[in-house]
Amino acid sequence: MSTRCTGRSPVSHPDAPAAAGAPPGMRRRADGPSRLLDIYRALDERYRDDVWHWMPDVARGPFDVIAGAILVQHTAWDNAERALDALRAAGALDPAELLARPLDEIEQLVRVSGMPRMKAARLRAVAATIAAVGGLDALLALPAAELRERLLATRGIGPETADAIVLYAAGRPAFVIDAYTRRTFGRLGLRPDDEGYDGWQRMFVDGLGEAGSVELYQRFHGHIVLHAKDVCRATPRCAPCPLLARCVDGRARIDEAAAR
Repeated sequence: MSTRCTGRSPVSHPDAPAAAGAPPGMRRRADGPSRLLDIYRALDERYRDDVWHWMPDVARGPFDVIAGAILVQHTAWDNAERALDALRAAGALDPAELLARPLDEIEQLVRVSGMPRMKAARLRAVAATIAAVGGLDALLALPAAELRERLLATRGIGPETADAIVLYAAGRPAFVIDAYTRRTFGRLGLRPDDEGYDGWQRMFVDGLGEAGSVELYQRFHGHIVLHAKDVCRATPRCAPCPLLARCVDGRARIDEAAAR
């Protein structure tokens, strides 16, 4: 269920920053909230053609996104995708089927994603939420705030999972905050005063302002995940990082390595 972050970026790149060695006058050095768009442009230059599994041009449908957002909890996406494939092959990747089939059957189908009892129960819970409002189309047609509220009231769905569903399944603006976002932007020296989920989300929503479309939120979040997996890992690879010129932590690591 992989896709590509292809197509024209929703934010143009006329003043994208030059390489780190360029004269200061050639760089767009942003301060405050506008730094977020500066960072987005740099990531988009690097990752716009790379694969990302939830973009709408390849994802197989909104329920794939919903089920995948649950199955990927506490595991790698490859495992979640294998569980999705098993559900699909068994004809069970459907809210009505998840409610009709024995729970132990669902557990077996999703075992590859880990924690099968918990995840089967969570899939059943979200299927019940869908049934309670009259079906998937009715759920996704709810106002974004009501949709998020219903998702958060569903067993096993927290803010990150709810916002992933709102953004990628319903196509509504909701910036997804995850561990990759906190790690990457913490190293860049960009943290909100309130480091709870809502504080991080406000930092992005307020900082991106009117540029914060659904497409930009989707691409920015996807780029952050790709970057954190490839470069800004738990032990980062700072030398090839497209954000090195902007990164407090990365420059310190490079300087420290050079001084040895």
